Amino acid sequence: MKLIPILTRRMSAAPAAGPAAAPGARLGWLDALRGIAALVVALHHFDVLRMLPFGGAVWHHFDMGLFGVMLFFIVSGYIIPASLERRGDVRGFWIGRIFRIYPALIAAFVLSMMILPAGDDSIKLLRTGDDLASLVANGLMLQDLLGVINGMNVTWTLCYEMVFYFLVTALFTRGLHRHSAPIAVGLAGVALVTGTAVGTQLLNAELGSTRTLLLIVTPIVLVGLAGVLSGNRTLTGVGALLLGGIGLVLVTLNSRAPAFETWMIFSTMFAGTVVYRAQHGQIGRVPALLACGFVVVAGALTGRLYNHGKVLELTWSSGWKAWSVAYLAAWALFAVGFLLRGRRFPKVLTWLGAISFSVYLLHIPLLRTVEPLLGIPPQPSSTLGRIAWTAIFLGVVVAVSHLMYHLVEMPMQRLGKRVQKAVERRRPADRPAASDAPATPAEPEPALSGPRNG
Repeated sequence: MKLIPILTRRMSAAPAAGPAAAPGARLGWLDALRGIAALVVALHHFDVLRMLPFGGAVWHHFDMGLFGVMLFFIVSGYIIPASLERRGDVRGFWIGRIFRIYPALIAAFVLSMMILPAGDDSIKLLRTGDDLASLVANGLMLQDLLGVINGMNVTWTLCYEMVFYFLVTALFTRGLHRHSAPIAVGLAGVALVTGTAVGTQLLNAELGSTRTLLLIVTPIVLVGLAGVLSGNRTLTGVGALLLGGIGLVLVTLNSRAPAFETWMIFSTMFAGTVVYRAQHGQIGRVPALLACGFVVVAGALTGRLYNHGKVLELTWSSGWKAWSVAYLAAWALFAVGFLLRGRRFPKVLTWLGAISFSVYLLHIPLLRTVEPLLGIPPQPSSTLGRIAWTAIFLGVVVAVSHLMYHLVEMPMQRLGKRVQKAVERRRPADRPAASDAPATPAEPEPALSGPRNG
């Protein structure tokens, strides 16, 4: 029985009190969580459960893909707002994000289109019959919210990451960034109330054309990005409001996912921010626990209430148990990592976390490439064959991802830092009034965030 198909949309910071942890220890827990998340998502698309005698039971009670991406989203929620507030510079934040995500994404697309045949359905960029719409929507990283097929089946999470950046930037420029707890609780409440009552892709249906929606959204996003990259306080504020506003409209009216999943993703990310704020004394521990507790319970309840019947075609999970258990497990592992954040984690996990974005982007194209080249059947008959096939797959993925991390990701991140400094020298940015966040040290942010958003 085929348990989990290759998906076309998805599955495809210092302590507030006490001595500061060593830098390696502070970084280790986040890298370890990202490494685990990337590995689980890769094994999910590898369909590893089909090779296990108890895989059917696991599949019915635990969605590996949802677990991995929700863990990514929690980590992004924890660190992305901290990165913006630590800088106090919206322009610097966005330059950093652009150089962190786009080079690896472009490299992954180029490599995938080079090694995969035109008929392979895991790569859709410029292969949808409307190349312009495909390029523009995927270039904005909003394709899953614009009714455009994802250029790569795992990149749907980057749409949520992008909108999260929009919202975080808007909140920061308006001085509302400290209200993470009520935002997280409110979004979880929206998920519980709306469930599946709000339809998907309503704007596409109303406008009758994806091109029309793109013609409306694209200039708004580009003007908004120009504003936040301007360095001018007024233009930054206007640009942030445009981005936040269009982001809310798209996730409310044009998500491809059911409403409860969409809103729980954003609630989860803001709950991750709540953890960061409680850690640094920006919010009391009791309110933080209550807020995060409500989000966690809401996540489990939404699965139980709504993840049934035809909705499963949109969530690609086996049922409500798979959704709810995976969601709870993601939070449980994040909690364990947070509690152990002062300890050093195995180097293999921190290394895997460092290359996790590349692993996330490349694992499906590499799977589709390696399988026919080696002539290995999808389900080897012997236990030894299954172990060997899994080891070959993971070995190829981490090796190529390691290369992309060192040849693309790191050089581009260094270039991004030089660009930030050069832009700041030529045109110093006006610091928004909201940049009163304390200059507390924080861990370098992940991308996905890879995700996650990512």
